[in-house]
Amino acid sequence: MRLRSVPLGVVALLSLLVVVIALTASARSFGARSDVPAWLQAHVGNGDGQIAQVVLERARALYLKKVAQGAVKNSCYFAMDATRPGDMGNGVLGRRYYVICEAEQSFRAISSGHGSGRNLKGVVNFANGRRCAKNFGNALDSSLTAGGAYMTGEAKTSFKGYYRVGAKQDTVLLRTFIQFDGEGEAANARQRVIGGHAAQVLRGMCLRKSPKSSYADHDGYVPFGKLVDYAGGRSNGCTSWSPADARQMIAMVKNNPTTLYIYPESRDIAAVAKAGAYWNASCLKEIGTPKFWPRKTLEPIIAQYKKDHPEPPPQPVPICKGS
Repeated sequence: MRLRSVPLGVVALLSLLVVVIALTASARSFGARSDVPAWLQAHVGNGDGQIAQVVLERARALYLKKVAQGAVKNSCYFAMDATRPGDMGNGVLGRRYYVICEAEQSFRAISSGHGSGRNLKGVVNFANGRRCAKNFGNALDSSLTAGGAYMTGEAKTSFKGYYRVGAKQDTVLLRTFIQFDGEGEAANARQRVIGGHAAQVLRGMCLRKSPKSSYADHDGYVPFGKLVDYAGGRSNGCTSWSPADARQMIAMVKNNPTTLYIYPESRDIAAVAKAGAYWNASCLKEIGTPKFWPRKTLEPIIAQYKKDHPEPPPQPVPICKGS
């Protein structure tokens, strides 16, 4: 067979094409963000309502993993950045909880509370302020937020009592709680009763005579209190939403579980001291150095404190005046 010679110009052109293709493939292989859709990448940033790159990447990886395992069929997933401020001041709440629905190309950022922590006076103080969280942990009875991977579980609706909505007009507070199941450091979420719910509670409880109510006790009384919305405050470690947002969140995951990734984990908190991890700059300036309280360290302290400071016996709920 007689071989024909190929012009040098063609050889040079083919060589150039090979180099370009190789460089393109190399760039794609090293580009960590290449698989994030452009519309979603547009929401990445450090401003209010934006999501940090590391939070998005971890939340997305968790969701895709659970979808691949068949554990999740929900078209949406959640994320939360607990390093961001929860209270921006002047009645404005920080938007640091994210609802991402890639099939619909939908991204929402809403407010959410962080764990209040506790001040065991004379022993140890791991309390958090309203605006920024400094203390994190997974100990029982710590009221701290624990970062990591979660799945939403069953919905439990409970009767909390009655409250006044108008002149001589009362209504019932039924609050739904979405149980979370965690992994790793957050594996005891069910034991800690960690989940998501509306940031509403009844205060100043008393008993009012209402024998016709289906919620009345054997003496015909129902609990009555003042409705308090603490969407701008802190939680006992749960994810608390405004009442309007809670209705939407609960509807999305009721009988249709999905994933929730909460940042930061203990490894991120440890890395902050070495300037090697993302943290919201505003909150970091305010809190100084954040701290993670592991359960093996904190639970014995809390248990001893409860032993040394026993709670007084519960007092009966008083009868409402005029009831």
